[in-house]
Amino acid sequence: MNHQPRILTERRGHILLIGFNRPEKRNAADFALLRQLALAYGELDRDPELRVGLVYAVGEHFTAGLDLADIGPRLGPAGLEMVPEGGINPWQVDGESLSKPVVIAVQGTCLTLGIELMLASDIAVAAESTRFGQIEVARGILPFGGATIRFPRAAGWGNAMRWLLTGELFDTAEAHRLGLVQEVVPDGTQFDRALELAEKIAAQAPLAIQATLANARLAQREGAASAEQELQPTLARLVQTEDSRIGMQSFMTRTPAVFVGR
Repeated sequence: MNHQPRILTERRGHILLIGFNRPEKRNAADFALLRQLALAYGELDRDPELRVGLVYAVGEHFTAGLDLADIGPRLGPAGLEMVPEGGINPWQVDGESLSKPVVIAVQGTCLTLGIELMLASDIAVAAESTRFGQIEVARGILPFGGATIRFPRAAGWGNAMRWLLTGELFDTAEAHRLGLVQEVVPDGTQFDRALELAEKIAAQAPLAIQATLANARLAQREGAASAEQELQPTLARLVQTEDSRIGMQSFMTRTPAVFVGR
């Protein structure tokens, strides 16, 4: 019996590293992995010292998708109950959104829930030989981690349906064209590049980052009018923060800002 944690977590400054750790099964997600991932997202959301998440995978592959042998018997009348107390659904398809940004690094095989985790993240970096596939229709199920919602929004209707409805695999050039991936990098460098981006985000004013993310999410979820109504009140609130004063001082003195998250 393998008692290794399915998800590795490590704090690096203000960044929480969240690693898929089931390489012997190509990081296929069983129930334990899904629950541990949800708890890691909960920790990222709650801890004021943590400003950014970086999701990656140990081994050659990001994920082969769901471990259906383990998950199948757990599917009940309400679907799959996978978020324990204190967790957040990493795919954010149950009405609760993460308040902090996530950068994701993928490689090797990235199927189904892997693509959906990219779509639920904020910036995706892929190794150039990565292969992608939204193959649920070949298994008799539908993508239930947000691809039906976010893939058409990212790529356009026809582009999304081309891959959602055929279940065929596609490469990084296509993933980049579709807007699923923001950067394609040489194999083996995807984690380092994702960490660079996460560090850049972590160096900005955290309350401003969270407010920017929240307003963009509000626009997607409830439409432009809802987001517009929040712009000025949010600005007024941020101007009162210590970080806003630090940012202004940095601008006036031309010295780097060190933000405190207050």
